[in-house]
Amino acid sequence: MGCGTKEPKITQLCLAAIQRLMSHEVVSETAAGNIINMLWQLMENSLEELKLLQTVLVLLTTNTVVHDEALSKAIVLCFRLHFTKDNITNNTAAATVRQVVTVVFERMVAEDERHRDVVEQPVLVQGNSNRRSVSTLKPCAKDAYMLFQDLCQLVNADAPYWLVGMTEMTRTFGLELLESVLNDFPQVFLQHQEFSFLLKERVCPLVIKLFSPNIKFRQGSSTSSSPAPVEKPYFPICMRLLRVVSVLIKQFYSLLVTECEIFLSLLVKFLDGDKPQWLRAVAVESIHRLCVQPQLLRSFCQSYDMKQHSTKVFRDIVNALGSFIQSLFLVPPTGNPATTNQAGNNNSGGPVSAPANSGMLGIGGGVTLLPAFEYRGTWIPILTVTVQGSAKATYLEMLDKVEPPTIPEGYAMSVAFHCLLDLVRGITSMIEGELGEVETECQTTTTEAVSSPAQSSEQQELQSTSDQMDKAIVSRAVWEEMVNACWCGLLAALSLLLDASTDEAATENILKAELTMAALCGRLGLVTSRDAFITAICKGSLPPHYALTVLNTTTAATLSNKSYSIQGQSVMMISPSSESHQQVVAVGQPLAVQPQGTVMLTSKNIQCMRTLLNLAHCHGAVLGTSWQLVLATLQHLVWILGLKPSSGGALKPGRAVEGPSTVLTTAVMTDLPVISNILSRLFESSQYLDDVSLHHLINALCSLSLEAMDMAYGNNKEPSLFAVAKLLETGLVNMHRIEILWRPLTGHLLEVCQHPNSRMREWGAEALTSLIKAGLTFNHDPPLSQNQRLQLLLLNPLKEMSSVNHPDIRLKQLECVLQILQSQGDSLGPGWPLVLGVMGAIRNDQGESLIRTAFQCLQLVVTDFLPTMPCTCLQIVVDVAGSFGLHNQELNISLTSIGLLWNISDYFFQRGETIEKELNNEEAAQQKQAEEKGVVLNRPFHPAPPFDCLWLCLYAKLGELCVDPRPAVRKSAGQTLFSTIGAHGTLLQPSTWHTVIWKVLFHLLDRVRESSTTADKEKIESGGGNILIHHSRDTAEKQWAETWVLTLAGVARIFNTRRYLLQPLGDFSRAWDVLLDHIQSAALSKNNEVSLAALKSFQEILQIVTPVRDSDKPETPPAVNVPVPVLLGSISGPGLNRPFVRTDSIGERLGRYSSSEPPVVTDELEDLNLWWAAWNTWYRVGSESTKPPITFDKLTFIPSQPFLTALIQIFPALYQHIKTGFNMDDLQKLGVILHSAVSVPISSDASPFILPSYTEAVLTSLQEAVLTALDVLQKAICIGPENMQIMYPAIFDQLLAFVEFSCKPPQYGQLETKHIANAKYNQIQLFAPAEWVALNYVPFAERSLEVVVDLYQKTACHKAVVNEKVLQNIIKTLRVPLSLKYSCPSESTWKLAVSSLLKVLSIGLPVARQHASSGKFDSMWPELANTFEDFLFTKSIPPDNLSIQEFQRNESIDVEVVQLISTEILPYANFIPKEFVGQIMTMLNKGSIHSQSSSFTEAEIDIRLREEFSKMCFETLLQFSFSNKVTTPQEGYISRMALSVLLKRSQDVLHRYIEDERLSGKCPLPRQQVTEIIFVLKAVSTLIDSLKKTQPENVDGNTWAQVIALYPTLVECITCSSSEVCSALKEALVPFKDFMQPPASKVQNGES
Repeated sequence: MGCGTKEPKITQLCLAAIQRLMSHEVVSETAAGNIINMLWQLMENSLEELKLLQTVLVLLTTNTVVHDEALSKAIVLCFRLHFTKDNITNNTAAATVRQVVTVVFERMVAEDERHRDVVEQPVLVQGNSNRRSVSTLKPCAKDAYMLFQDLCQLVNADAPYWLVGMTEMTRTFGLELLESVLNDFPQVFLQHQEFSFLLKERVCPLVIKLFSPNIKFRQGSSTSSSPAPVEKPYFPICMRLLRVVSVLIKQFYSLLVTECEIFLSLLVKFLDGDKPQWLRAVAVESIHRLCVQPQLLRSFCQSYDMKQHSTKVFRDIVNALGSFIQSLFLVPPTGNPATTNQAGNNNSGGPVSAPANSGMLGIGGGVTLLPAFEYRGTWIPILTVTVQGSAKATYLEMLDKVEPPTIPEGYAMSVAFHCLLDLVRGITSMIEGELGEVETECQTTTTEAVSSPAQSSEQQELQSTSDQMDKAIVSRAVWEEMVNACWCGLLAALSLLLDASTDEAATENILKAELTMAALCGRLGLVTSRDAFITAICKGSLPPHYALTVLNTTTAATLSNKSYSIQGQSVMMISPSSESHQQVVAVGQPLAVQPQGTVMLTSKNIQCMRTLLNLAHCHGAVLGTSWQLVLATLQHLVWILGLKPSSGGALKPGRAVEGPSTVLTTAVMTDLPVISNILSRLFESSQYLDDVSLHHLINALCSLSLEAMDMAYGNNKEPSLFAVAKLLETGLVNMHRIEILWRPLTGHLLEVCQHPNSRMREWGAEALTSLIKAGLTFNHDPPLSQNQRLQLLLLNPLKEMSSVNHPDIRLKQLECVLQILQSQGDSLGPGWPLVLGVMGAIRNDQGESLIRTAFQCLQLVVTDFLPTMPCTCLQIVVDVAGSFGLHNQELNISLTSIGLLWNISDYFFQRGETIEKELNNEEAAQQKQAEEKGVVLNRPFHPAPPFDCLWLCLYAKLGELCVDPRPAVRKSAGQTLFSTIGAHGTLLQPSTWHTVIWKVLFHLLDRVRESSTTADKEKIESGGGNILIHHSRDTAEKQWAETWVLTLAGVARIFNTRRYLLQPLGDFSRAWDVLLDHIQSAALSKNNEVSLAALKSFQEILQIVTPVRDSDKPETPPAVNVPVPVLLGSISGPGLNRPFVRTDSIGERLGRYSSSEPPVVTDELEDLNLWWAAWNTWYRVGSESTKPPITFDKLTFIPSQPFLTALIQIFPALYQHIKTGFNMDDLQKLGVILHSAVSVPISSDASPFILPSYTEAVLTSLQEAVLTALDVLQKAICIGPENMQIMYPAIFDQLLAFVEFSCKPPQYGQLETKHIANAKYNQIQLFAPAEWVALNYVPFAERSLEVVVDLYQKTACHKAVVNEKVLQNIIKTLRVPLSLKYSCPSESTWKLAVSSLLKVLSIGLPVARQHASSGKFDSMWPELANTFEDFLFTKSIPPDNLSIQEFQRNESIDVEVVQLISTEILPYANFIPKEFVGQIMTMLNKGSIHSQSSSFTEAEIDIRLREEFSKMCFETLLQFSFSNKVTTPQEGYISRMALSVLLKRSQDVLHRYIEDERLSGKCPLPRQQVTEIIFVLKAVSTLIDSLKKTQPENVDGNTWAQVIALYPTLVECITCSSSEVCSALKEALVPFKDFMQPPASKVQNGES
């Protein structure tokens, strides 16, 4: 009532009171109705409007008593107040209306809460159009329903049903109220069908209807074309409609699927370029609201895109955003006319990199560059619109604006940009989250139910596992569809933005989006889209227009929709020349076959590169085939940045090698190590990839590498080593599962190793060897020692590298082997054959350094690893060592390898038992396998036991080296072979010796003999370099001679020392014959060195060791003389404990013979046949070698003295074994050889070494040997049986033949020899044929003579000696020197001959007298007489320089002969033939008269007359003339006759002298006459002396008369003037005193 007064004061009080009542809730339903009516009146009177509103609000909020009509009246009241003229009232009313509407709905919610326990069956929504069918609703719900229905009516400009009394209403307000209800109370609509019905039937059509002006409107279209003017879009309504749509889609999507499709399509249309800017901006904001709700987007996709006949809404939204962004760049916004013409003037191309100075300006001028997009001249700033992930709209919130606002430049772009980013972020995080859950579920495959999030996160359902699997399949289909729908549009937009972005943060976001999309596609297995995103990042990383085929081909086909045409254009138009805000940070070389200019990298390229690295690093597992793209791009970037591989495959910044060098800014320089590090980490992370992904990675790297190889063909440019380096890195980090990738990895690297480009193949080898080394050192599980297959797999590529021909690769391979040996040598085990194979594969032509490195490896193996390798590999070691010996590149290596073989043999010897055991086990196993397979076990030297085979292989290898073309190698190998057989041969089974002898030793001898006989005789000037060659080695033939010597000596020694092993072998005699044959052919070779050595070997096998005397040292260098060591020490059975001597130095070996212990000589050869074989060989050698050649020229070979000496020295020892069967024939043969040997001359250049000076009478060793041989024979005969005595004469003959040499040196065939005295000693002319010098045979002949005398003294009485007329032969032989006398070559000869004759006769004459009757000596006497005659009355003239003493000595020798006659012959005249005695007497007669030569000078004459001799003759003559022993009157007659002749002659001489003297007067007489008279006088005195000495009865009286008759004549001579004659006369007269006696009384004998 108070209010009814309409008085303001009262009204105010009343209202206050009512409000207080209401707040205490004391108002009933009817009271409330009255209050409302009362308020209505106040409102109509426009009283206390604000108070009214307050009251209504209090009334409705404090309680729920106001219902139905009253409520509607209260609401209408508020509405009407809203439309008053008063601004304050308006606003307050608007707020009240909003609050009241909210209250109504809140009541309904509360009511639902109260009735929630009563579950009622929801009635299906009937399709009835009766809008008032609300019978099922509760009171509050009914109010809410009526209210909402009327709001729709009002907005649609229709009359309300319930809000009776409304006068006016605005659409904007109505839309706001609708939006708030929908937004605040979605559950009301979702839970009550009536409300849902309202939404579908009323709200949606309403919205669509209101949107129509916006849809039809085209900006800039002429109005005249359409029949009716088109209503312009009105900003406030449009914006509110979009808000409603946003709410509808967000809250009620599940109810309004079809309607939402329409709404979304409208939204997409609003983005078109012909819509007003503000509309587009608001639409973008709306879309942004959707983009931050990925579950919603997923529903779109499920509801539309996946349905067959539905619009592809989700795809359209994304594409629309893309087109929108592109349109912003292409069509300048109308609000910015300044930029309209920029699209045209773009000939220079779009912006990418700003010149460096733009950045400088920015800093200097204080202008900060805004983050922006810039493309083809269009510059769009990037505004910070919203926080990431939330859609905070600017223009959708402008509820107070009536006019469309002006949109700042770049706003729409920024929102759209955020839409894209949020869209990507939302989708990927949602899908990946669900994917993760599905994967974990699939992993926990339990049969019990597993909770899985359903599509609405509130519901949780229990499903069985099989349902889950179905659900996973369904989900996967949805995810794939979503990605397939959006990727094209996203990629188009993002690529464009990436091109245009000038802001690092924006670029980062774009790249992040592309990366997450690529990863998502990869996870879902959508290859095309994955590759497209990756390609985009790759393109971003590289400079524009970079020619990288991988990128250009793969994407062209897949990205053919509209958006890409723009994208394609953009790529084409970008060029570094335009002015943009991108800073260039690096300039480098593109990786191409043809060198091109430089290319520039901007900081954005580097950013993209980092993204790419990030992608590969984090998502490598899903990249699959796109590794190809990623790696190709990285390779190019690495190349441009100039990163080069370093050890282990990591890339380090290095300088470019060719072209303009890479320019890097400091910014990049600091980045490079980081990039390099990330690159390495990327490949390190490959260890976490699964096997399939890893294979993708390896395949990609391999094909990249193949491309790089193709590019590097045919030029020597620096190749790209990226792929090879990264293959290495990948291999190294995946060592734990190396087996799965080893074959493709190493297979490819082996191809790289064969590449012609040196840098490329060097890296291939580096990578391969590093991998092998790493693989071997890696701690595998199980370890390599238990996993032999893996070990062989790892080592196999090392072996295969042997097929590469490039030396640098082989060097790497060998260095790798060396390192493996040093680090893993102990544990190679079954890998040894491979490793050794690598060393052995080095061929001779592969250069010194290779061979040297390989050899280093081998040395290491032999010194350190023999004990650790399986014994079966030892044979390979031997083979490899042998092959190095045969390499002719480096002599030292060959020699050292022979040393290694010796070390190996030593090792075999020390570890013999263990090796033997192991080999035998192995052999047994192999034998078993072979039997199972039914094949024959095949190995060299098969029947021998395996350990022996090992030795045989070693010997065979050394044997090959013994015939190497290089002398040093042959020598070393030979010494080693024989030393090792000598030292270690005891380990062999006896049966194996058979093989050693026949297959090794004789085979070797054959080859050496063949090579030696065919060797070249050309002189070798120098031994390579500046080595001088000794003249004894300056032809190949001489060098081979040394080898032959060594080999033969070695074999002989083995025969000698191992005889006890060889003799039981059965075919020893055959082997002996072969050996003798070799000795014979060597001895007969035309080489002094070889032939001499052959004899030494002969001596050795005959077990004669002759001391080496100074006098017969050969003229060859001492090498020949080195005796090879003999086994020393006790020789016990063939056990292993046999001591042996290792011979390492020649010094030791030389010392061996001079040491006190004599070489061991084993048992004699029992078998006589062997000795006779030896004798036959000796005879053949002797007869062949000493036989004079038919013709002589300067090349004729004449055996040397040492050879002949050695040959003859062999005989005595040999004879000891064969003496029992030695007969005359053999003696004959021997004689021939001895004679020939002594006859051989020597060359004048050798003579100074062999011959003594001419004056020394010394025998050469050869001559001594010859005499020794005869001496041995003679002694043997002496103690031998009777039947041997018949050999004496033959020996005498032989010796006498030698005696003859004293006067007549032997001839050697037709060879002219000079006498030694006139050989040119020192002027040996080079190349002049050697002159041959006959030896000085005198000492030899004289020694022979002495031997003859000795022997004769012993054997004179032997029957054979008597019968064979030995004495006669001796005399006959001696007659030659005796008759020559002074003409003998040596004076000593005839003197010795005389003395020998005297000795022989003193023994022989008694024997001859003894056998006088037999007539065996008859022929001797005349010979003897002649000999005496020839000697005493020699025709030779004494030399002029003979001194008086000499002459007298010689005379005394003559006297001795006469004495012999007087003592030994004449006394036994009755046993001696008469003629002989007669000859002797005649001789004495001749001698008693002085004979003289007229050549003497007068001064000498007196001494030259042999007075003593004449005297002796006289005396003998007289003695025998007057001797009473003269029996036959004839003899007496002879002597008397002689005397009377003598006296008569004296008388005549004297008479003649006296006459002449008288006639001559003062003139002296000639010298001859004086001499003669002196002779006569001396003879007279001698005669008288002789007569006196004789028995008186023996002297004939007549003789005395003749003597006395001389006296007067003598007296007459006294007058002579010559003093000489006077002194002689005095001597002659003195003896006459004895005749002066008183005359006897009677004359005796009756004669006067």
